[in-house]
Order: sequence, then C-alpha cells, then structure tokens
Amino acid sequence: MSATMDDRDGFIWIDGKLAPWRDVRMHVLTHALHYGSAVFEGERIYDGRVFRLSAHSARLINSARLLDYELPWTREQIEEATRAVVKANKLQTGYVRPIAWRGSEVLGVSGIGTTVHLAIAPWDQEGKLSVQARDSGINVTMAKYRRPSPEIAPGEAKVAGLYIVCGIEKDRALKAGFDDALMLDWKGRLAESTGANIFLVIDGTLVTPTPENFLDGITRRAVMGMARKRGWAVEERAVMPEELGRASEVFLSGTAAEIVPVGSVDGHHYQAGPVARTLMADFQKLVREPDSEGFGESMHLMVPARPLAA
Repeated sequence: MSATMDDRDGFIWIDGKLAPWRDVRMHVLTHALHYGSAVFEGERIYDGRVFRLSAHSARLINSARLLDYELPWTREQIEEATRAVVKANKLQTGYVRPIAWRGSEVLGVSGIGTTVHLAIAPWDQEGKLSVQARDSGINVTMAKYRRPSPEIAPGEAKVAGLYIVCGIEKDRALKAGFDDALMLDWKGRLAESTGANIFLVIDGTLVTPTPENFLDGITRRAVMGMARKRGWAVEERAVMPEELGRASEVFLSGTAAEIVPVGSVDGHHYQAGPVARTLMADFQKLVREPDSEGFGESMHLMVPARPLAA
C-alpha cells in the first residue's frame, strides 16, 4: 500500500460519479483551501456497513448550513453515494471521509458565486487520523489554545477552519512525547481532546462535558446510550480541569478513536479501568448490529440546522 494519501488504487465518489483515486484533483485557487470553509465527516466501516451513516450525512449537511451554504445533494443521496463508493473499493472495514467545499469560481473572503462540491473517499485503515488505544492507556497533556466561544465561531459545525488550533496542539503534544492534548473552552472548562470527546468516571458516575460550542460527537452519544442501557449514571455538565484529579478513569471517544482509555494527564496516572473496557466491548457489538447505519442515539441530527443568515 502507498504511504501517501494521493497515490493509491481505488475510487473516490466526486460530484455524482466514481473517479479513479489518482485522478481526483482540486484547483489551487479553491475557496476552501484559502478560507477554511470546507465541511467534512469521519466515518467507520464495520462488516461492510458505515456506522451511523444517516447521522453523519445529516451532520455534514447541517455543518454547511451553519456556514451559510447548501449541499446540492440530499441526505439519502449522500448515503447512497457512500454505499456505492465503499462497494466499489470492496471494503469490509475501514474509514470514510466525506468532504464538501466551495470551489474556484471566485476568490475572496466571501464565498458567494462559488460552486459547492462533494467528495467521498473510503480507505482500508484510519492511518494517523486519531490516537491508537494501548493496554495502559494513552498519555495526554493540557493544550494551550482553547475552544472558541459561540460568539467567535460555530463550534457545532464540523468545519475545516476550526481544526487549526487542534492541529497545532496535536503536533505540540506529539513533539513533547504525548499522544494527544486536552483542550479547555473559552471559560476554562474541560471541553475535548484535539479530535475526540472526553469522559471521566467520578464517584461511580460517568461524566462528560456539556458540548456548548464543540462537537456533540456521534460516538459520544453512543457511549452515553450504552452506559444508560447498563443502568449506569451519566451526567452531562460543566467539568473543571481540577476534576481530572478526582477521576478514577478517563477515556476519549470518537469515530476514528472509537473508545480509548487515558493512562495519564501530564503525569497524573489512571488505570484503563472496568468502565472503559466494558464500553469498548459493548461498542464493538453496537457497530455490528443490523441497523447500525441509522441515526441511533443521534436523533437530534434529524432536525435541520438553521442557515446562518436565517
């Protein structure tokens, strides 16, 4: 297999048709390349099906609306295209990256007048998209940058431009010998890692920060659903960084990461404990259920987002 993402066999679905992987190109003056206006998703394939495909496709459309543009494809058409490109690449397991962007008809801060494009690229492994689970848990550090307030940016949109600080903090963590970084929000509360949501086990309760202006992850919703199905107490609330010291377990959740125990935060150690391990096992069953492509626990995404200009 090629070590680069642009030089490999297979197909990418782009603007309504399947194209050979190496033939898919974008102009250097594309609006999204200059102004960060692309919206995207990350999805996983299990046994040939894309977990929570409906939820991911709906969120992709909602993210574009929050940036004040519409995708010229319905959720159902995006789902059909995803299944087609997964089948064309003969994948039973893997990762899928749908991405929509404004084109190169005009170049300026405003995207008015650009054509909206959509590509869906699946491949057989997630590569370096996220942290990789270890028996002892991953080692993380606290980030310097914070997630912005709702007055600064639409944090509920999965938009490329909002990942700038995540990339800086991920690189900083890796260069310092850590696996990832935990980010606070604009009020100094615990928010998320650079690419995943966070959970803490405090006094027997599963606690996760309320997503006030960061992604309410689809895997996050699945984790809460699995915990409640077991009868465990789950709290969504403001979480201060000092509470990391009270936690008996800490773990991350995300599409690429799945569920990853945290072994330490800046030298404070945790066990990869029974709550995380139980949920990890439950999750592997959940993603392989016959109806796994539906909305599942993310029914809130069925409600269309209001366009920014509304």
